[in-house]
Amino acid sequence: MHLNLHGKRAYVCGSTQGIGRAAAERLAAAGASITLIARNEDALQQVRTSLPTEAGQSHRHLVADFTDPSTLAERVPADLEAAGPVHILVNNTGGPPPGPAFEATADQYLDAFQQHLICNHLLATRVTPGMRDSGYGRIINVISTSVRQPIKGLGVSNTVRGAVASWAKTLAGELGPWGVTVNNVLPGFTATARLDSIIAGKAKKADSDAQAIADQMKEEVPLRRFAEPEEVAAAVVFLASPEAAYISGVSLPVDGGRLECL
Repeated sequence: MHLNLHGKRAYVCGSTQGIGRAAAERLAAAGASITLIARNEDALQQVRTSLPTEAGQSHRHLVADFTDPSTLAERVPADLEAAGPVHILVNNTGGPPPGPAFEATADQYLDAFQQHLICNHLLATRVTPGMRDSGYGRIINVISTSVRQPIKGLGVSNTVRGAVASWAKTLAGELGPWGVTVNNVLPGFTATARLDSIIAGKAKKADSDAQAIADQMKEEVPLRRFAEPEEVAAAVVFLASPEAAYISGVSLPVDGGRLECL
């Protein structure tokens, strides 16, 4: 199966590291022109220059902080006017700080909804008219297995990820008549800076060694290892491709079999 995305343009959020960067690299390797979106311009420029480029491809970057949706709302229309429609939107944002749901403040919940649901929605509403007019549209949200099975100690994240999953399922029904698909990728334990931070927090709380905590977490995964970001990105690229034209409204776990539910 050859996943050909030549002639397509993709927005990839949180694309300076981890799963977002891996998704940008794999989409570019499949032929898409990438617009990287993140808040660190130096890191964006570094990633952009590293992306594979063939004839017809042109990569861009957009500086945006998802704690400030108003600035994102201002910059996206200008980019669309300058570079044309976006065919693929990969919503991907770092998770909220860990902690119990009951101990979280109202502001922590509001901040998380703004950075995830509101910014996802803002981007989707801006790019879908171009998807409709061009006859090709893929919206892919990188969220978490917590939408199926809450993760202990990630109360705010569990809550907001579930909201994004429900929003995406609703959107899939509304945008389907336009030929636009909307899907979620649910990474399990993935070797990223985010996971390193979670492991460090668990180790400190348990007065344990980080490696011991990592080994315990791997024991929860039937494949007995963490995912590499590129493995999650492979699912993103498939859902972005013409091969996935009849897949919409699904939440696809990429978790090594860790989820205990269907």
